[in-house]
Amino acid sequence: MFPSAMALPQQGTSQAKEFYATSSPFEEIIGYYRAVRHGNHIFVSGTTAVDPHSPASAPQILYPGDAKQQTRVALEECIKAIQALGGKGAQSVVRVKMFVSRHEDCLAVGEGFREVLGKHLHCEGGGQIGAAATMIVVQNGFINKDMLCYCEETSPTARKNEDAQRKKSDQKQN
Repeated sequence: MFPSAMALPQQGTSQAKEFYATSSPFEEIIGYYRAVRHGNHIFVSGTTAVDPHSPASAPQILYPGDAKQQTRVALEECIKAIQALGGKGAQSVVRVKMFVSRHEDCLAVGEGFREVLGKHLHCEGGGQIGAAATMIVVQNGFINKDMLCYCEETSPTARKNEDAQRKKSDQKQN
């Protein structure tokens, strides 16, 4: 969805942060990163189904009126951010917060969650997908009236030395 995404390391600190940025117009407007890795934790910012090709002056929301599809897109974008910062993807997500703009969309948002991160799913190498989840209805909506849902995710990941060992192991196998 966001082809110009990149991870940007921060230098000069004992526990450096890594940042993941995308071409989302809201990241440009507000000045935040899609995700931040600090130590062995990845925190993904509130993510919605924004069209990454829309201009910052007039951001467009994908799937207007469809809370389930907006949820799916948002969760999948969060997973991409986690992978970009060294997480394993859906199987490493431990916590999800879903914010919903209309009470009547809660079931559809829940269905979108179930299809992407539901506890009945399994990852390719075995193992179960599933996360702790919270759904909150936001009374006055979001920054854009077409946003029906936005999601945040948290994921642990390997420590830096474990990442380096894994990369060496992968290189030896190839």
